[in-house]
Amino acid sequence: MTIELGRLGAYLITAEAATEDAVALEEAGYGAIWLAASPTADLLPAERLLDATNRIVVGTSVINVWQENAEEVADSYHRIAGKHPGRLLIGIGAGHREVNADYASPVAKIASYLDALTAAGVPAERVLLAALGPKMLRLAGDRAAGTITLQVTPEHTRLARQALGPGKLVVPGHGVVLDTDAERAREAGRAVVRPILGIANYANNLRRIGYTDEDLTDPYSDRLIDALVLHGDATAIAAGIDAELAAGANHVGVYAAGEDVIGVLQAIAEAARVEKALRT
Repeated sequence: MTIELGRLGAYLITAEAATEDAVALEEAGYGAIWLAASPTADLLPAERLLDATNRIVVGTSVINVWQENAEEVADSYHRIAGKHPGRLLIGIGAGHREVNADYASPVAKIASYLDALTAAGVPAERVLLAALGPKMLRLAGDRAAGTITLQVTPEHTRLARQALGPGKLVVPGHGVVLDTDAERAREAGRAVVRPILGIANYANNLRRIGYTDEDLTDPYSDRLIDALVLHGDATAIAAGIDAELAAGANHVGVYAAGEDVIGVLQAIAEAARVEKALRT
């Protein structure tokens, strides 16, 4: 069974994801909700959102393989997929040396985690890997449905598409700031990416695609912030999403900064609908 994601997804913090938000996002036309901030193996937040909705896909972005037991994840997958076939995706990732005390050989750890999921009957086409570098991208192409990434650029998306080929999912995620004041929006964007850019895996990935130490030194260059955090009015943000799709993404997840997260996401969905109508 193919999972239909559509072009646009929404990130919600797992602990804050409410059923009424999921319903509103489904009504706005989102194809998927991505649960951020290391969901736990019981997948209860995903189950709750799926129970409250009719069509939208829910995915994890991402389960930390150093913290969550693969067999428990598999049991949760089967419990939920039995009720909601074709609507659950399992995104997994190897975490980061800075935050995981047991961090070592991430590719080997992900491969063994995939072995456990496969042995427990979780289909490979329902699993996505958080893959930035070439070795993890190769594993995503060989052993999973594709890759889900956060805070990347169209340049990285093109590389991911080349590495995975045409038949796999490439799902980048972006922060978004709905604000037409460029300087204010960039400052908000810096707050979004600052915790991420202090992590070596993310910074090294950005160096691979051409960003420099100057770009990556706090307070970070405008060109880096503009690439990582889409900002402006809803139409400008929709254009940034289109750039990712043109670079080879199947689907783009957006993480809205600010107090009215759902309102921002609804405005972006409407602008994306208008842009699509204008093109057709």
